[in-house]
Amino acid sequence: MNSCKFISESQLPTKFGDFTISAFEEPNGKDHLALTIGDIQKDAVMCRVHSECLTGDALHSLRCDCGPQLQAALQMLAENKSGILLYLRQEGRGIGLVNKIRAYALQDQGHDTVEANELLGFAADLREYNICLDILQHFQISSVNLLTNNPKKVSALEEVGISVIKRTSLHEGENEKNKNYLDTKRDKMGHLR
Repeated sequence: MNSCKFISESQLPTKFGDFTISAFEEPNGKDHLALTIGDIQKDAVMCRVHSECLTGDALHSLRCDCGPQLQAALQMLAENKSGILLYLRQEGRGIGLVNKIRAYALQDQGHDTVEANELLGFAADLREYNICLDILQHFQISSVNLLTNNPKKVSALEEVGISVIKRTSLHEGENEKNKNYLDTKRDKMGHLR
């Protein structure tokens, strides 16, 4: 298992609250972020593991629910006055930005998100969560209250040694343009809605 090492941190004031942003890097050069707020040295720290989605997070795409989920998670952490958000550089469920746009083109032709990835020669979801252990251990976090609708994410974190004490649903961003996407996540990937 490759270890993800801490690089640097700084203050990050946001519209939700004042966070600390920390940068981490894998041996292969891939970098990831952690945003923390308040006291996180306790059991069942509120935690969101969010995979990068440029189109949803920064460009406010209505094709997915990623951007609204990111914003809702930051709001929840700020209101809770404690928590951590891991921002993992795993665009397009791990296939990368360019391939995600290629998958979008296939979705425009009527394929769902799982079929599109598979037509491009990828598995439905290539994301990895072993790096979460390194990042959470850096902050001495051993158990989390995970903000997710994805039971497989809970299992993946537990498999790498993170104790998920609680799962809190995060239902945000549903609209008529992403209904099929959300239905596919529920029906083919086991997400809860």
